[in-house]
Amino acid sequence: MPEAPPLVAAERAAHPLPADLLKGLHRTMLRIRRFEERAVELFLTQELPGFLHSYLGQEASAAGVCAALRRDDYITSTHRGHGHVIAKGLQLDRMMAELYGRTTGYCKGKGGSMHIADFSRGILGANGIVGGGIPIAVGAALSAKMRRSGQVVATFFGDGASSQGAFHEAANLASCWTLPILFVCENNQYAVSTHCGAQMRIPDVALRGASYGFPGIKVDGNDPVAVYLVTSDAVERARAGGGPTLIETKTYKWLGHYVGDPGAYRPKEEVAGWKANDPLPRYERYLIERGVMGEAEIEAVRGEVHAEVEAAVEFARSSPLPRPEDALEDFYA
Repeated sequence: MPEAPPLVAAERAAHPLPADLLKGLHRTMLRIRRFEERAVELFLTQELPGFLHSYLGQEASAAGVCAALRRDDYITSTHRGHGHVIAKGLQLDRMMAELYGRTTGYCKGKGGSMHIADFSRGILGANGIVGGGIPIAVGAALSAKMRRSGQVVATFFGDGASSQGAFHEAANLASCWTLPILFVCENNQYAVSTHCGAQMRIPDVALRGASYGFPGIKVDGNDPVAVYLVTSDAVERARAGGGPTLIETKTYKWLGHYVGDPGAYRPKEEVAGWKANDPLPRYERYLIERGVMGEAEIEAVRGEVHAEVEAAVEFARSSPLPRPEDALEDFYA
């Protein structure tokens, strides 16, 4: 069996990162956390339509990756994608309106939770198909290379998608063409109800990078600094023409596959153990220990984010529903 790569965990190391960047990571994680908590509450009271797949517990992964990207860099997301698009800079009010199915949402209420997109921010769309965003990302990376734009693409997917044919075909093509792409596998341990150990014989998804001739790195996905540093290196390599990198962020989804899934397939001790490693208070301790933020400032940011999310809910509630004739608009021909 191949030897597992070392886990990159930078939280306890000293890094000369600017305070604004470190504070930005914190605010991004808080925005994701509170948005997801509120969305779950609204869904359970049947105020939100459709399905909801929570990103709770994985906030550090999206925050760290997207902080290393430019505004014009591309991402593709998944059915569990709120954290990715928030980290890439989307407004919470228009996101919440999309969850409510209102015309003021990013997709005019037609995309819902699993299909939010905003091309102006490089967000090529969340995707309800497991692994569906990966080939799209390779196409975007080919476009960036042909246009010599200097753009990089990050495609998010889960451990289950890493066993899909789409991933392997896309990884091979990206390698052959030396494309500027980051394959970001958020290994939250379960593909629906199947533990990662039951669907692959290797210990880490990161090992699959070597099969296609590019680096595979595994990183503590609950450490936003470590994720940011690993991603920054991969982005720099991609922009310089070095080709793809596979980044596996080791993390955990707190809730089941979807909101309402009882998750009986997961041992209670396992869930409790990962929640004890909550990335948010862990990172707040890191900031306090290094004198980057104090308790009062952290509490102030919490209040600001809470108010932002509540304003987003009220914006969504007061926004109009689509008209029947709107179903015939926004088609491509």
